[in-house]
Amino acid sequence: MTAIYADPRCLEHRAPGHPERPERMQAALAGLREDEADYGWPDVRPADLSYVERVHSAEAVRLITDLAKSGGGWVDSDTFVVPPSYDAALLAAGGALQATSDVLAGREQNAFVIVRPPGHHATRTRAMGFCLFNNVGVAAQWALDEGGAQRIAVLDVDVHHGNGTQDIFYDRPDVLYYSTHQYPFYPGTGRVEDVGRNDGAGATVNVPLAAGSGDEVFLDATRRVLAPAVRRFEPDIILVSLGFDAHWADPLAQMQLSTDGYREILAQIARLADETCAGKLVFLLEGGYDLKVIEAGARMAGSLLAGKAPPPDPIGAAPLGREPAASMAAIEAARQVHQLP
Repeated sequence: MTAIYADPRCLEHRAPGHPERPERMQAALAGLREDEADYGWPDVRPADLSYVERVHSAEAVRLITDLAKSGGGWVDSDTFVVPPSYDAALLAAGGALQATSDVLAGREQNAFVIVRPPGHHATRTRAMGFCLFNNVGVAAQWALDEGGAQRIAVLDVDVHHGNGTQDIFYDRPDVLYYSTHQYPFYPGTGRVEDVGRNDGAGATVNVPLAAGSGDEVFLDATRRVLAPAVRRFEPDIILVSLGFDAHWADPLAQMQLSTDGYREILAQIARLADETCAGKLVFLLEGGYDLKVIEAGARMAGSLLAGKAPPPDPIGAAPLGREPAASMAAIEAARQVHQLP
């Protein structure tokens, strides 16, 4: 069965006026509740701190702990901590780890993790970009250490580059990190030439796309870069950092992806999971700041995992525009750099 991992305590992490707000998680859950009977809803346990410290330095974890205990504060101009934030961050990492464990063990067919704060910008040594702990990183490291997995594919479908996830696994040959992202844009990382280091050379695949890229560009990258890279890697499980901020209606970015475009990307990933790892697939919510987009996107993604017909897209197609030539060049450059068929 498809399992949804969420905990209301994650809603207590909040700062007035901040775009990473509790309503984001509530919108995603509202979308999934439209088809509530199609899913299992396991209770979420916080991650043990020892698992978090496998991917983050003790100093980075201590900063979050101390800020929460002292009444809260700002890690940087984008990233806040309030007293409930530490517990929320452990629950977010715990939901990701628990979903990965349950799918690897066959207790669940696949999973969708709806938690906050998000995680993919949190590096080994610092919280940043709305993110405190790197949820997908905690889950992937646990899967390698204790879950019986030999190779993990982390596919980042968010408008921002997941610099934190790349940082954590940049030297590792057993984690494939793939990202499409608006470039140049926050956090300024994710060049085609960033391919990994030492034993991890070749296991990081970046496709930096120009503002204005829409469905055709994203689908071309999925077909011509993501799919052959995953097939060659042969992962034991696929984890998707899923942000809905590449949608044309998102207020913080300038991409032109539609909900139907997202569905086709995720459908191709689901087919790759069936082909390479017996369908072991976990979606984890990252960004996305338009509530209607998040609600529609979460409902769509859940229906795909559950094998149901897609719901109608209430938002519609992107405004007409030209696909940037720079994006097509980036796709071809990634293919050449990684010697993909």
